[in-house]
Amino acid sequence: MSDSYLLLWLEAPLQSWGHDSKFGRRDSLDFPTKSGVMGLLCCALGAGGKQVELLARWADRDMQVQAFVLQDRQGKPLPRQPLMRDFHMVGSGYNDKDPWETLLIPKTSEGKKAVGGGTKMTYRYYLQDMTFAVALQGPLAELVELEAALHNPVWDLYLGRKNCVPTEFITQGIYADAEQAMERSVQLAESKRRLPVFKVLQGEHEGEVLTLNDVPLQFGEHKLYRDRRVTVIPVT
Repeated sequence: MSDSYLLLWLEAPLQSWGHDSKFGRRDSLDFPTKSGVMGLLCCALGAGGKQVELLARWADRDMQVQAFVLQDRQGKPLPRQPLMRDFHMVGSGYNDKDPWETLLIPKTSEGKKAVGGGTKMTYRYYLQDMTFAVALQGPLAELVELEAALHNPVWDLYLGRKNCVPTEFITQGIYADAEQAMERSVQLAESKRRLPVFKVLQGEHEGEVLTLNDVPLQFGEHKLYRDRRVTVIPVT
């Protein structure tokens, strides 16, 4: 018997799904990454640290994504909002003579003052007013456990970054296959006056094929990832 699918509904004013980010520039992919979804599930489970065994079980399981935007009064999709850029100064304005304030100033890996001062500039990018349905494949028993954890999470849930707070219940049921899960997502989108704009399938299909380094092998201080191929397909 084939595995079932857990439907996740990711809706928020802001979302950010980093896949190739550095400290100073934190980009967002156009859709949820597998590493971001697994991080969300680990928060629900209260699973901290490396989680090598848990991640190994989910590494090759299917994950499908459908993206939705708001529609206008004529039932046509509204134009997508551009990426929002948020500018941060990290460590600015602190007194390095104060023993408490100096703890908030970035330092070198040896704990010494950074060359040219400790203040760092960062740019952080966010998707605006997007909604994603994610169908995640897995054994029924594990999906039931995840669904319960998402209803009663151990840690706070967020969509990519901690300021991306979901505005709808994330779990939307368990289904026999991906097709049923996505049919339910379309029904839910219609009730919210949203239209599908593209979908993301795991593997190579007819469409735009991408290679993403977003399959987590190890979380914690020293994170490890491997690649996967996905295909982005416009929905007309």
